[in-house]
Amino acid sequence: MAETTTQQPFTGWDKPDLDLSNADWRSGSQGAGDVQIAFVEGFIAMRNAGKPGSPSLIFTPAEWRAFVVNARDGEFDLT
Repeated sequence: MAETTTQQPFTGWDKPDLDLSNADWRSGSQGAGDVQIAFVEGFIAMRNAGKPGSPSLIFTPAEWRAFVVNARDGEFDLT
């Protein structure tokens, strides 16, 4: 069974049902990170490396860019 994104539970959900079975997952910490990302069909998929079978988050390029820019600016820092 091919790994795909989960069912689309939200009204107005505009993300495709991507086939992630052959995705090239990359870790942020040289393979030791808890989060992995993959670039698939023009979208960015993010998953929990410790639970690779759990649902993946799917971002458009614009959403991903906004997330990265804000993370670099410290918007999500907890301290």
